[in-house]
This record gives sequence, structure tokens and C-alpha cells, in this order.
Amino acid sequence: MTVMETETTRTPSPAQSPAEGQNTDGGSDTKADTCASAPSAHPRPSGQDHYTISEVVAFIGLTAHTLRWYERIGLMPHIDRSHTGQRRYRNRDLDWLTFVGKLRLTGMPVADMVRYAELVREGDHTFVERQELLEQTRRDVRTRITELQDTLAVLDYKINFYADARPVSERL
Repeated sequence: MTVMETETTRTPSPAQSPAEGQNTDGGSDTKADTCASAPSAHPRPSGQDHYTISEVVAFIGLTAHTLRWYERIGLMPHIDRSHTGQRRYRNRDLDWLTFVGKLRLTGMPVADMVRYAELVREGDHTFVERQELLEQTRRDVRTRITELQDTLAVLDYKINFYADARPVSERL
């Protein structure tokens, strides 16, 4: 199974939109493991979604070097190639790269991102391990948010201190 193949999902929570794995009639169905937090608009419709590495660089904002490195380390699924050997990315690859970008923002170590990608490729029986990995990342993010909020409070205090300490004539 490649990283982006479909997976059977459990019935989603009421907060999920139909695009996140629920038919409009309320039943559950399968969805691609796009891993994006919300449906993204793709530059091209499915079936016409062949992108060169330079187009992906423009859409996603990563360098070509980074995209090749992601492939080498196993963070990207197998990328199709044209008859001339040129990489041909698909919409599902753009979705995956968007998700990887979110994981990078969380501070998740690359080794954990690669492990997550491996688990997705292994199949549905790894749902529990994937969930645990993402829950640990969420705990780490929440801890970091708390630390940043504390830091922001200190900065706000110092900014207000200096604003109040200036002579009235400078504050006008």
C-alpha cells in the first residue's frame, strides 16, 4: 500500500464535514489518506494532475532538493515518472506534502514523520500506532503553546512597563 492509497475510516465525528470521510447521508465511506486538515483546492482536477517538480516547488514552497530528499528518506510515496524519467506528482502528493508541512510546524522530528509514513504504507492495522504518534505530537504542541503563551505574557508585561515608564510628552 502506498502512502496515499485509500483507507477505510470509522464513522467520523459530527464535527467532520462530508469531505472528511462522511457521505452526505450520514454513512461512513472510504477516503484517501490525504492527511490535509481540510480539503484543498488543487491546481488541476484529478486525472489531469501531473505536476513537474518545479510546479510542486511553486505550489508547496519547498525546494526541489527537499522534495528529492523526502523521497530518499521514505517520507514521500513512490513518485511516478514520465517516459523520460521526469517526476510526475499528483494531487494526492500535494495533499501529503501539505500535511508534512503541518507536521514540520509542530516540531515533529523527521524520524517520526518517516515512521508515520511507513505506518500508512503498512496499512489499516497500524491505525492505533499512528493515532498514538499523532496524539504525542499534539501533547508536544500543546506544551509548546503553553510555553509560548507564558513567554508572550512576559513580553506584554515588559512592553507595557516601558510604555508606562516613558515621559508623558513622548507618549503623545
